[in-house]
Amino acid sequence: MTSITLGRRALASLAATFGIAGTAAAQPAWPRGPVRFIFPFTPGSAVDVVARLIAQDLAERLGQPFIVESRTGAGGSIGTEAAARARPDGDTFLVGSPGNMAINPAMMPNLTFDVSRDFAAVTHLVTFPQVLVIAPSLPVRTLPELVAYSKANPGRLNYASSGVGATNHLAMEMLRAATGLEATHVPYRGGLVTVQAILSNDVQMCVEGILTLPPFLADNRVRAIAVTGATRSHLLPDVPAVAETVPGFDAGAWVMFFAPAGTPPAIIEKLSAETRISLAKPAIRARLAELGATVTGTTPEEAATIHRQELLKWRRAVEVSGAAAG
Repeated sequence: MTSITLGRRALASLAATFGIAGTAAAQPAWPRGPVRFIFPFTPGSAVDVVARLIAQDLAERLGQPFIVESRTGAGGSIGTEAAARARPDGDTFLVGSPGNMAINPAMMPNLTFDVSRDFAAVTHLVTFPQVLVIAPSLPVRTLPELVAYSKANPGRLNYASSGVGATNHLAMEMLRAATGLEATHVPYRGGLVTVQAILSNDVQMCVEGILTLPPFLADNRVRAIAVTGATRSHLLPDVPAVAETVPGFDAGAWVMFFAPAGTPPAIIEKLSAETRISLAKPAIRARLAELGATVTGTTPEEAATIHRQELLKWRRAVEVSGAAAG
């Protein structure tokens, strides 16, 4: 029997001639043109900043425009539906966060799309901690002390949120369920008004995004008690995580990219890999650190697992809170 050895160049020629799809040949020519990330909320949030930071780097490296397009309305559902209905050709993706991809599905039973069925996870980019802050007039300095004080003074404590079903509302409800903290919910509209409500002595506590707090913490107008993420934040290293008192507690926000279901797996893998390259850049990591973000950067499979876990977690939070879309 004659032994025949083919070089790589000869194998590549045969693959091209006979249509044999090797690993390289299977990769699609992507991006072919402009790519849009639909962001379903008002521009300017930390989530929006993360998406635009990555989009800019992808555009510079891949030679095509990557555009973050805001499609607001219905608590994020309008933009999310637009992404779900987009052609699965690699030209459209969704910027996902707990609000549109975990909380809305639990609160809005009449959504015309299913986030599990109509999307494929691409990558989990970052997490953002939230912080439990209290009025400095309260005679407590730790979470266990706050819980004990609330039980000794029933009906005295109120907490603010930026609205029923907002992440800071549900994070507090998760905390109440886990610790027995007694406090009455007072919903407001918007973010910074929650801190203002403490300053005006209308409420005694709230959970708020970490970036809004430094000026209020610096002059002791509010006191940070705990970080709601799984670990301490590098921006507030002396503030314990709730998980140090309640093992496993994690009510942080996050950013994920999703593709419409049916998008070719090779394109999903490509965007995931390219996003992770962006996240590894020192300049981008430094900017994300300024935002208080913790970089994750996952494969599509890892992102899908995280999303399933987040769906369950926030659904439980909605059930505990009794929240419903108004």
